[in-house]
Amino acid sequence: MCADTRLCLTWATTGTARGTRGTGRYALEFDTIIDAIYGSVPRAQNALAEFAQPWRLYQLGILALAFLIAHVVSRLIEPRLEARIRAMESVPRPRMRLFVTILRRLRPIIFVALSWIAVFALRATTWPSRSYLVALVASLVLAWVLVGVSGRLIRNRALRTVVTWGAWTFATLAILGQLGTAADALDAAALSFGEVRISLLVVLKGAITVALLFAGAGLLANAAHRRIVGIEDITPASKVLADKGIRLFLYGAAVVVGLQSVGFDLTSLTVLSGAIGLGIGFGLQKVVSNLISGVILLLDKSIKPGDVISLGETFGWISELGARYVAVVTRDGREYLIPNEDLITGQVVNWSHSSDLVRLDLFFGVAYASDPHKVRRLAREAAAKVRRVVPEPAPVCHITGFGDSSIDFVLRFWIRDPVGGITNVRGDVFLALWDALKAEGVEIPFPRRDVTILGGPQPAGPHAAEG
Repeated sequence: MCADTRLCLTWATTGTARGTRGTGRYALEFDTIIDAIYGSVPRAQNALAEFAQPWRLYQLGILALAFLIAHVVSRLIEPRLEARIRAMESVPRPRMRLFVTILRRLRPIIFVALSWIAVFALRATTWPSRSYLVALVASLVLAWVLVGVSGRLIRNRALRTVVTWGAWTFATLAILGQLGTAADALDAAALSFGEVRISLLVVLKGAITVALLFAGAGLLANAAHRRIVGIEDITPASKVLADKGIRLFLYGAAVVVGLQSVGFDLTSLTVLSGAIGLGIGFGLQKVVSNLISGVILLLDKSIKPGDVISLGETFGWISELGARYVAVVTRDGREYLIPNEDLITGQVVNWSHSSDLVRLDLFFGVAYASDPHKVRRLAREAAAKVRRVVPEPAPVCHITGFGDSSIDFVLRFWIRDPVGGITNVRGDVFLALWDALKAEGVEIPFPRRDVTILGGPQPAGPHAAEG
């Protein structure tokens, strides 16, 4: 039976263990729960009464007034500042982006300024503890503004999101004084693999450190890219190779330094990385081949951005040398991505490899009644009149043979701008040649055939009736 002052819930369980039989009794005592509930009510009342102290209420009023003033002031001056920013034409793009970022956070910036003015005024006139709430909120909003403005320097959206949220969380915990408690909780959640212990704290530190190092590596790589592009003494292929080498080195160093900075032992991954590298080597051999072929193309300078090439039926100029492919833009606006390996192993015609001077051949024929010497002169003069044909070397015309119905010639001329197209200049020379031959009465023959019909009616004769 239960005592008079307690309400007990009792149940029995039976079971068999090693041939014995036993019972268990579990009691749920409601008086403890009721005491806890009734005891928490006075504590909640005391906490509410303490929070409702006048010096805390007027701090909330100061924060509300500062927010209202910041809202009104930002609505008044934001359009004017935006108009002035839009009127700036000679301002560099990064600085313009910074101005826009600050403009979008104008209200919290004004709120932080007014809040800190109130904090300094309160600390000068009353106890420092009576400005604690205003200082706490002002510190949190200031950290939010600084992290938001600084995060805009990172152009990669995913990386910017990780860095921004990590910095906000760290700053909030540090301001609230809960950084140590959060660190202990994250460090307690860990997994152990032999002598290696990986906790959430280590993973978080590593992610934040690598993200910050990646952001720094990106800024350094972009600065180096601008410096390399401005150097006129090196070739475009060398510029691309130097830019990619610097980026690979900076990002690789960021990963290694980031992992080692959180105490991660890279030697423990030697065997695992070897096995993974072997599998990746077999699975991605084409990708690796294209990467190595790209490095070879950059080193031997066989092709470079701006060159005009022909590969199979693809004719165009190179717009980009990538790590895996080469982008070739054709005259009709199509952009072909050709793997680097195809340019190494296949036959490529580079129209502007060592010189931009390109020779083109046109084949034509005239009737046998024409004067070959006159035809050669007319062909040379016609080609020289076309704008894109260079005068030196001068166009030449030669007889290549005597055909079935024509005397065959080849007209050779040179151009210096193959990037402007080959077919169009051929067409212009053909038109000029046609006009010159037609003006002089030179005939361009075409094949003629005589048709004889067999098996018709037989003519009548003296032997027609015989038989």
